[in-house]
Amino acid sequence: MLKKILSGETCAKCRLCCVFDRYDIWETPVFTQELCERISAEKPDVRFMPKDGGYILRAEEFDEDQLFRCPALTDTGCMLGDDKPFDCRIWPYRIMNVGGRRAITIASICEEMYARPLSQLTEFLKEGLAATIFAYADSHPEIVKPYYEGYPVLMFEPEE
Repeated sequence: MLKKILSGETCAKCRLCCVFDRYDIWETPVFTQELCERISAEKPDVRFMPKDGGYILRAEEFDEDQLFRCPALTDTGCMLGDDKPFDCRIWPYRIMNVGGRRAITIASICEEMYARPLSQLTEFLKEGLAATIFAYADSHPEIVKPYYEGYPVLMFEPEE
């Protein structure tokens, strides 16, 4: 979804969005039943927890660096390929509940995107991505995260 603005090579080098510490574990993506089954078939020890119609990873063990790596992350990238969870496909954009209203924000941890002018990130949303995100959230409300301080709000959902 973001290939027009963010190259796959840049993402492949970084992979920061696939690693979580205790403070950002809430950021793990929401998986569909089908993706859970696909991951579990290859990695039977992976556990998921229900979340409002979807599933999130159960982060039971952190490594020696106190980090949790998404079990779909392999040495060659994501084992899910283009079938990643929606959260992953729109990263570093996030959809959050800001004071009872849905908004699209940006995660500052993605240096490549965060270094761009906010006007460019917002313009990209206006080209159709925002409509796609809000429409997906309509049918999958489990992807809407609570607002977390420090995420710049790029766009609120239009009021009806």
